[in-house]
Amino acid sequence: MLPTTPKKAELPPLVAIYARVSTDDQKCDLQLRECREWCERRGWRIYGEYVDTGFSGAKSSRPQLNRLMTDSRARRFECVIVWKLDRFGRSVANFVKHIEDLKNWGVRFICTSQQIDTDEGNPAARLLMHIFAAFAEFEREMIRERVTAGLKAARNRGVRVGRPRVIFDRQKIIDLHIAGKSRDKIAAELGINRGVVYRTLRDLQGNPARKQA
Repeated sequence: MLPTTPKKAELPPLVAIYARVSTDDQKCDLQLRECREWCERRGWRIYGEYVDTGFSGAKSSRPQLNRLMTDSRARRFECVIVWKLDRFGRSVANFVKHIEDLKNWGVRFICTSQQIDTDEGNPAARLLMHIFAAFAEFEREMIRERVTAGLKAARNRGVRVGRPRVIFDRQKIIDLHIAGKSRDKIAAELGINRGVVYRTLRDLQGNPARKQA
């Protein structure tokens, strides 16, 4: 009978903790302590802590959250731990987008105080994510409707919607170009966007008659 090779003991999960407060005079101590103790009770290893201080939840781009997502993509850890959902996502749609990214990268997400865990082996977690996704779609539709209604109301008041029309001297652009000035210098001298200069000269090349005029 061949000797059996003992199985190698599996290491406990390696996790990252994320915390956020909205103002500089607030502290993340409570959030971090709760998450650390939660991990300690289970013997889980902590890879690092990502803490955004002075960033409102309404901001989708936060330095430490961005770094967390970058490290998640690189699979530097197996799980992201937060204390409460509102510390992580600025809206349902934003939260679902982050969770979908983590799922695609093979990173689990756990909210310790609200019993949320995206572990694929948890049926309740899968149901909860479907509910979140439905709310996210509803939120997007509500925003779209509000934007559409706001634009319609603005037009009814006679407000011009969209980018303001750029007024510039087309012939001046042509003259400066003929004089040998670069597109960037022409834009700077006339105080207009470089794209306007590029489009004007491109149209000129496509219709030489304009230059002769």
